[in-house]
Amino acid sequence: MSNTTSEYPDDVVLKQEQDAVLHEEDQLTLRALVSTKEAGVIIGKGGKNVAELRESTGVKAGVSKVVQGVHDRVLTVSGTLEGVAKAYSLIARTMLENPISATTATTAPPTSTNTINPVVTLRLLISHNLMGTVIGRQGAKIKHIQDISGVRMTASKALLPQSTERVVEVRGTVSAIQQAVAEIGQCLIEDKDRAYGTILYNPSKVTTSTPTEINHNNRRSSITRTGNGSDFSSVDYNQRRSSFNNNNNNNNNNNNNNNNNNNNNPDVRTQHISIPSDMVGCIIGKAGTKISEIRQLSGSHISIAKVPHDESGERMFTIQGTPDSNERALYLLYGQLENEKERRLRGVMQDDVLLEEE
Repeated sequence: MSNTTSEYPDDVVLKQEQDAVLHEEDQLTLRALVSTKEAGVIIGKGGKNVAELRESTGVKAGVSKVVQGVHDRVLTVSGTLEGVAKAYSLIARTMLENPISATTATTAPPTSTNTINPVVTLRLLISHNLMGTVIGRQGAKIKHIQDISGVRMTASKALLPQSTERVVEVRGTVSAIQQAVAEIGQCLIEDKDRAYGTILYNPSKVTTSTPTEINHNNRRSSITRTGNGSDFSSVDYNQRRSSFNNNNNNNNNNNNNNNNNNNNNPDVRTQHISIPSDMVGCIIGKAGTKISEIRQLSGSHISIAKVPHDESGERMFTIQGTPDSNERALYLLYGQLENEKERRLRGVMQDDVLLEEE
């Protein structure tokens, strides 16, 4: 009797822990890009709209802070699959009820075909590792989602700047958006382990600038990487790498001249990106072979901080070159990161198989 009594609290605790794990496994965080004006509509006056959204769906929702010179902000919605899908449908409805302009890229201008059932476009952020899950073999999954929901989906082939996320545009009516988000969210939950190591897109880290010493008037000029997926070519990483290799001889011949002329070239840009410390080794390579190759292929000068720059443990990479050179450097750097993450994920999956066999 005493044994039964003493074990009962432990059973209750175990059940609670199991329920908590199941609840956590059912949770979904889905991010989307919104313009600054759209963010204002979603938040509402005094936060009224977003507060009502949280209350009616039970989700946590918020929008990233405004970054000067960057037109996009990140909307983050976390909760149950049902709650997140409903939240995005309410967000779509709010955007339709509060059109920013007749020509906004997100809501379609009225036509004879969409006056009764107006459509809206969401720009969802999906980890590159999970794109295969959403698209499916030979596009079967994305076609299925479109067929059953009635939305139109377009997946960007390009990584967003300084991240391993890509944009998936979902265009449809409010009800279609809800069903599509539910289907997409289910895919993400079922294969969430593949999201390991994702570098999230952060608008505050996408601005680049020239050093003050480059311009004789000490004026700082800058370019901004937007989040619309057009900053990089849609050609995939391996094709880009092949193209860079074909131009390698030209780059090798020009690198010395490029480095010597950087200080006098007004087109030179300097960009800073942060890389997790445990990933730096894969970018440097054995005896510096990988980073040397990236420098040669891109034509940019790349330096790496010896120690983390803050408590995040990330190390700062400084990339200096023309906009085209820096674009090549970024693509190669993030491609190398992606390859390393896939390699590590395969190792984790193999370890899991071995454990199951044992």
